[in-house]
Amino acid sequence: MVTTARRPGFTLIELLVVIAIIAVLIGLLVPAVQKVREAAARMKCQNNLKQMVLALHNFESVQGYLPSQGDVPIGQTGDPWSVQTRLLPYVERGDLGNKIDYSQSSDGQAMAVNRVGLLMCPSEINDRPQASATAPYPLNYLACVGTWFVYSPTTGAVGDGSILMNRRTRLTDITDGTSNTLSFSEGKTFTPILRDGSNPSVLGAAVPVTPSDVISLGGTFKIDAGHVEWIDARSIQSGFTTTFPPNTRVPYTSAGQVYDIDFTSRREGKTNNLPTYTAVTARSYHTGGVNASLVDGSVRFFRDSITQAAWRAVGSRAGGEVVGEW
Repeated sequence: MVTTARRPGFTLIELLVVIAIIAVLIGLLVPAVQKVREAAARMKCQNNLKQMVLALHNFESVQGYLPSQGDVPIGQTGDPWSVQTRLLPYVERGDLGNKIDYSQSSDGQAMAVNRVGLLMCPSEINDRPQASATAPYPLNYLACVGTWFVYSPTTGAVGDGSILMNRRTRLTDITDGTSNTLSFSEGKTFTPILRDGSNPSVLGAAVPVTPSDVISLGGTFKIDAGHVEWIDARSIQSGFTTTFPPNTRVPYTSAGQVYDIDFTSRREGKTNNLPTYTAVTARSYHTGGVNASLVDGSVRFFRDSITQAAWRAVGSRAGGEVVGEW
């Protein structure tokens, strides 16, 4: 009788067990990889902000003052160039900076379509040009323009941040200390905005306490309109305020859908007689907070749990507040 040797192999049950083990291992590995990837992105983001604030210091060393948020003659209107454009020669982008004529409007300038890598966070999910081929490229890194009030075109009064409209801030003006005052932080591209409702219309308006206080001020709603123009000096584009702590949701409902918005009462340079108040929240895709640079050149991760009082204190240059623990 002829006998045949049995070929060794796996049974169906054994195969299923192996597949289940592999699935479990993948389930354990993927979150770990994601955490490593996010840690690397956060570190790259911090390095970008470090380069931004070093450029700010280099500008100050050459000029003797910090660059303005933008410049529009008092009592006039115009389209001012952002502080980010003024730092181009100090971040090795003089090729773009040399194309700028600051006596001209920033609106419609061809060089604005260029992507400036240093202005983009690696965690940004909408790192892309706008729909129009001639529209400016978005940005993530925004200048601290204060708590709430930004600028009056009639008196020239400015907010309490470190980067100001029509104002050359000197380091000696930052009496709270450069290690206690914000210079740049993050924002999300294509942020929906509520703008130009002309309310508040007078100086001295109280700082909103809750997001609903901002929504009640009204305005025209625009989807995907904030932080989409890196050359534009207006706070709704290239600035942020410390009205609310990082990543605070400001929910606005339009056509049955809820959006997380930013707010500006009137855009700087679009009016010659109404003040600008903005609630432009620092936001990021990093878990639990935002990266931000201080005027002294350091970069920190500020958690969403920071108190409103502490966030506003670190956002002002001369409030005399005791910042305390962040």
